Amino acid sequence: MNILFVTHALNGLLMIAMPMALALILTRRWKMGWSLWWIGAATFVLSQVGHIPFNWVIGLALERLNTVYWPLIGQQLLNAVFLGLSAGLWEEGARYLVLRFWAKKARSWQAGVLFGAGHGGAEAILLGLLVLVTYASMLVVRSLDLSAVVPAARLQLAQQQVTAYWSMPWYDSLLGALERVFAMTCQIFMAVLVMQVFLRRNIAWLFAAIGFHALIDATAVLGMHYLGAYWTEALVAVYAAASLILTLRLRRSKPESPVGEMAGDPE
Repeated sequence: MNILFVTHALNGLLMIAMPMALALILTRRWKMGWSLWWIGAATFVLSQVGHIPFNWVIGLALERLNTVYWPLIGQQLLNAVFLGLSAGLWEEGARYLVLRFWAKKARSWQAGVLFGAGHGGAEAILLGLLVLVTYASMLVVRSLDLSAVVPAARLQLAQQQVTAYWSMPWYDSLLGALERVFAMTCQIFMAVLVMQVFLRRNIAWLFAAIGFHALIDATAVLGMHYLGAYWTEALVAVYAAASLILTLRLRRSKPESPVGEMAGDPE
């Protein structure tokens, strides 16, 4: 049996199971319940309701600037900066608004971690479902005569996609799950940064979260162009390691008198 039959499926299953396992560990350890995790998950979904159409509209506007005539590096740099800032503004802005107007009693480091785990977890689960849908469709088309179901103009591309999917190294098929580990670590850190706005009463923490988010996403976009998947993941791993260290440091340096603890948060 081709190992890719297992690893492609495992990739999607891990992307779903890991955030659920993390949520279970955090809620049991801190006896906090799942409400903040679900609020974090809803925050991700709500942020994309604005983020996706915004990217589409601005993309159309950029086309009118005739950026296609710019040097390639200029186009790629503009794309990376735009996508990074767009993701940072919408996702961190959504986190801030939700904590400001919805989860108004969530005011602790632990609450920030669980909130971020829900945000990053929802992203991972949705991507995992897409991976499994792709896996199922690839299983189906693998046994089909593509020429009978795909228009002639797209047949060669479809054949190349199916061949690439089933011939990649098995470890490449697991990169998605590994990336979600890094991404969730970063998402938790950024949620904790936004939480500092309320714990320390300083809006600068929100801009720090936006900037860090933009940096990660811009690095990923440019990295895929110039470094390839492995080196890009290595860079994201560095960001994840820094995120973990700084998240723990923020716990040790928490304000002496945090306000408005959420019911059920640990002292």
